[in-house]
Amino acid sequence: MKFCKQYQEYMQGQEKKLPGLGIKNLKKILKKCRSDLQSHNGIDGVLGNQTCPDHCTVCDGTFFPSLLKEMSEVVGSFNKHAQRLLEQHLASGFNKCFLWFRGKRQKNQHVTLIQEGKELVTYALINAIAIRKILKKYDKVHYSKQGQAFKTQAQSMRIEILQSPWLSELMAFHINLRESKIKSRNAPGFFEACNLTFNDDGKPSLTCELFDSVKVDIDLTCSICLDTVFDPYSLTCGHIFCYMCACSSASVSIVDKLKSAEPKGKCPLCREAGVYEGAVPLEELRILLRRRCSEYWEERRQAERLERMRLIKQHWDNQTKAIMGI
Repeated sequence: MKFCKQYQEYMQGQEKKLPGLGIKNLKKILKKCRSDLQSHNGIDGVLGNQTCPDHCTVCDGTFFPSLLKEMSEVVGSFNKHAQRLLEQHLASGFNKCFLWFRGKRQKNQHVTLIQEGKELVTYALINAIAIRKILKKYDKVHYSKQGQAFKTQAQSMRIEILQSPWLSELMAFHINLRESKIKSRNAPGFFEACNLTFNDDGKPSLTCELFDSVKVDIDLTCSICLDTVFDPYSLTCGHIFCYMCACSSASVSIVDKLKSAEPKGKCPLCREAGVYEGAVPLEELRILLRRRCSEYWEERRQAERLERMRLIKQHWDNQTKAIMGI
């Protein structure tokens, strides 16, 4: 079965109708561009493969704007639904009761959460494949690399779905449920595609593979301290760091938090600007690493506890001196 048909069947079969890519429409745009170019070449008597003009009205005015809009809708919907699902799973106390009274939770809540989480991961990966294929088609039609350049632009605009911090959180969520003591007889099979793996040096990474063509592999080593991420935060560019390492990189105190970072603060890894304000705490990932790397986690917790106390004391000492004019 061709991917285009497989993608359409998947999107039409969703219980929750989430936005998708208009692959057929995008292919029609590319077909029109190619036929117009061939027609133009035939009139002029030009032979051989010709590239699309630098300022093609079809591509610049229709194809890329349409794809950009659809990608934004896909990643926005994915982030919204994933965030809501994870909030339900992690809710406690009054919030848990409030969600229950609103009807968000059902008797077989874990069954529902597992199924919804599985659908969201599948939704993210199949759309990532769709985007990759349509951009590859663009490059094939135009004998260019503009499709790959557009993908880089999409990443800088934070509409690349595999960059979403909620994808790594969903992957950790599935592993946590699978490894927890919750074993409902009525539950469907746990989502086996997501795993926490360790390399030869004992460094962990999140992996997920579906459709035999997309494999997500998220390195869980902080590129600042070069150790397994502790109290992990994802910057809006998608890179994951320890919370204290991220604060240090942003030149903010752990009291002021990452939201107080300079608006143009850059990611220490990819150097993308403005990545701190929307940083996301990865709670599911924190739970997973605390369970699977228990000895390391406890050692790091003890060391960071002392360091945090020192930094907090230093912060308030500086604040007091500033107030007193010392």
